[in-house]
Amino acid sequence: MIGAIIGDYVGSIYEWHNIKTTEFPFFSPTCRFTDDSVMSIAVADALMNSLDMAATLRAYGRRYLGAGYGGRFRAWLLDDTIPDYGSFGNGSAMRASAAGWMAGTLEEALELARQSAMPTHSHPEGIRGAQVVAGCIWLLRHGADKPTLRNWVISQGYALDFTIDEIRPVYKFDVTCQGSVPQAIEAFLEAEDFESAVRLGISIGGDSDTIACIAGALAEACWGIPEAFVEHVISKMPEVLYRPLAAFEAKYAKSLPARDDL
Repeated sequence: MIGAIIGDYVGSIYEWHNIKTTEFPFFSPTCRFTDDSVMSIAVADALMNSLDMAATLRAYGRRYLGAGYGGRFRAWLLDDTIPDYGSFGNGSAMRASAAGWMAGTLEEALELARQSAMPTHSHPEGIRGAQVVAGCIWLLRHGADKPTLRNWVISQGYALDFTIDEIRPVYKFDVTCQGSVPQAIEAFLEAEDFESAVRLGISIGGDSDTIACIAGALAEACWGIPEAFVEHVISKMPEVLYRPLAAFEAKYAKSLPARDDL
């Protein structure tokens, strides 16, 4: 799941300042953790510890109110009486990577992803976005190659009938699942390693941190992540985000490097 966090961190400075190239500094002093990271860790905490999903999302969100939430989600965070509002935004997909790591079967990955989406994103497109991301991660972890993954994504209703080079000049900001999840998956499919997946995702513009978050999540499941990238990003994390992330990684993936300050 750290791959999603790194993608979000690297893409954070390009969300409102799109860059239509893969040539940019991978880490910048102004990079930060956005709502993608906060909510990804919240979902991981809720699923790992059998916590109430909605309450956990709200607890993390209220602690990091400046993380960059959309207007409707922020209103939901701050008011316990607001029910699920049926969103099909990409917030469900960006936070779903934990489901793909902890599931024992593909079916379980899809169900856990559904659970992670339901408090706010119960629209069929919101659920599909979360499930496709989690399903891709599960498949990659269990040896699926790229052609197999592409065919499975298409079978779930996402047309991957474009290349990153084709859409880069014309792609615009689109926060729907159907308008950003396939693009993030295509960035992974065209990549050669973790870094190139994140770079390709950011290079199309749009909701750069979320596209890089999803591409990074898939890339980690396929190739792993250079240790230097992991060390750099966790050194920047506040303790309240690092600790649950480290607990999740130790249980389901690979232990994170220890931090001397904790």
